[in-house]
Amino acid sequence: MNIECRGETVNIATGGVEVDRDLPPVVLLHGAGMDRTVWSQQTRYLAHHGFAAMAVDLPGHGESGGEPLSSIAEMADWVAEAINEIGLGPAHLVGHSMGSLISLEVAARHPEAVERIVLLGAAAAMPVHPDLLGAAERNEVLAPQLITSWGHGTRAHIAGNPTPGLWMRSGCQALLERANDGVIFNDLAACNAYEAGDVAARITCPITVVVGSEDKMTPPRATSQLVAGLSDVDLKHLDGVGHMMMIEVPDRIRELLLDALH
Repeated sequence: MNIECRGETVNIATGGVEVDRDLPPVVLLHGAGMDRTVWSQQTRYLAHHGFAAMAVDLPGHGESGGEPLSSIAEMADWVAEAINEIGLGPAHLVGHSMGSLISLEVAARHPEAVERIVLLGAAAAMPVHPDLLGAAERNEVLAPQLITSWGHGTRAHIAGNPTPGLWMRSGCQALLERANDGVIFNDLAACNAYEAGDVAARITCPITVVVGSEDKMTPPRATSQLVAGLSDVDLKHLDGVGHMMMIEVPDRIRELLLDALH
C-alpha cells in the first residue's frame, strides 16, 4: 500500500491484506538504517488477528521516497502527518529502537494521533559508540557489521533462526547494507543527539515497554531509567534476547503485541 505525505510516496506493508478501516490501526516503526521488513512476521500476524497493521518505511528508507529526516522530532511530526493521511487515527504505535524514540515523541507532541504505544529496545537516551558513528559517517561496511553483532543476543550468534538453513545475523546485515549512503549515519546521529527532556511527563496514553536481558544497545538499566519517568506503563522482560527481539523471537513478540494491544 502506498500513500503520499509531503509530496513523496510512502511505502507501507499491510500483512498481505487490504487495510480494513473498521479495525483498530497499528503503525509499526523500524529502527536506524532499516525498513518495514523487520516487522514482516508481526505485521502479517496482526493483520490476521483483528488489526489494521501497517509497517511503514520512513522517508529515504526501503521503498519510501524523500530524504531521511535528521532528528527524532522531525520524524515524529512526519509520522503524525502520515497517520493523518492514512485517515485511521488515533493509532496504536509500535516502535523498535529509533522507532521507539519516534513513538515517544509522537505520543508527547501529537497525543490526538496516538491510542497506545509499545516500545521495543527503548531507552530515554540512545548514545552511539564513536566507532560505530564514525564507520557509519564513512559509509563503511563496519557499521552494519557492528549493529548486527551488538544487536543480537547470544543464541542468535550461533543459530536460533526458526527457519532451517537460514542464518539470522546475515539477514539483518544484508538489510543494513542495502541502505543508501548516509542513511545509517543520519539515523544514528539522530538517536545520538536525542534528549527526551520532559517527554515522559507529557505522555498520557498507556505504554508497554519490552526489554531483552541481553540487549547491548539499550540495556535493561537504560530501559529502567525510561520506565521510571512514565506513569501508565507495563514493563515486559524477555530472558536471553537481544536488541533485535522481533527477529530473534518473532513468535514471542507476536503474542506479546496481541496481548498489549487488546
